[in-house]
Amino acid sequence: MAPEAEPEPVPGPSPEPGPAVAVFAHPDDAEIAAGGTLARWCAEGREVHLLVLTNGDRGAPEPLDRAALAATRLQETRAAAELLGLAGVTVLDHHDGELENSPDVRRAIVRVVRTVRPRVVVSCDPTVVFFGNRYFNHADHRTAGMCALDAVFPAAGNPLFFEELLAEGLEPWSVPEVWLGWTMEPNHHQDVTGHMDAKLRSLGKHASQVAGNQLGFFEQWLPMEAEEAGRSIGVQHAEAFRVLQLG
Repeated sequence: MAPEAEPEPVPGPSPEPGPAVAVFAHPDDAEIAAGGTLARWCAEGREVHLLVLTNGDRGAPEPLDRAALAATRLQETRAAAELLGLAGVTVLDHHDGELENSPDVRRAIVRVVRTVRPRVVVSCDPTVVFFGNRYFNHADHRTAGMCALDAVFPAAGNPLFFEELLAEGLEPWSVPEVWLGWTMEPNHHQDVTGHMDAKLRSLGKHASQVAGNQLGFFEQWLPMEAEEAGRSIGVQHAEAFRVLQLG
């Protein structure tokens, strides 16, 4: 009996042209989770903004001056954003490891969303706790994803949330799509073939995090992960997302 033919891969949804906002917890999260996608959109001429919710001041395995580390990570984030071609980058001053789903954090996200009026918001899946049996998700990652979702709906599109933003001229905006990376339940694989080099080079700008052997690890692991995702849609490299189409 002949084996059944493999079904043709279905690439899934793709956002209409328009601005995008990426919301992540730490400097370097966006590059690891969605750097290829952000690089592709920038190369296509889309306006892409990044909002980082913490200053990364605990992102070191040894005792360091936290204020100095935060300053270093801010400069690294700006350098990575320039390499990717982002239209703007903002890093909030919340401490690494202390991110909370608070009105202040949601207000900051809503402010960026109402300013940029994006077609798509990119973040990480807040429902993911365990990755296999060797790693569990950082609390800040999970919180960042939930903050992004709660800011997108209902707050960004409802004039009765953060009414003070109306005084700044920031009218409500309903985001049509949310893309969640670092997910265990992807429903879309984004073709990033030709953009892995930009992803890795932008990650390399975060030298305080990926110096030496660790950068070598990412240079091996991230392409392998992208190749595995790419096979599902018949391309060389892809990134996996859980896409929510909101309207």
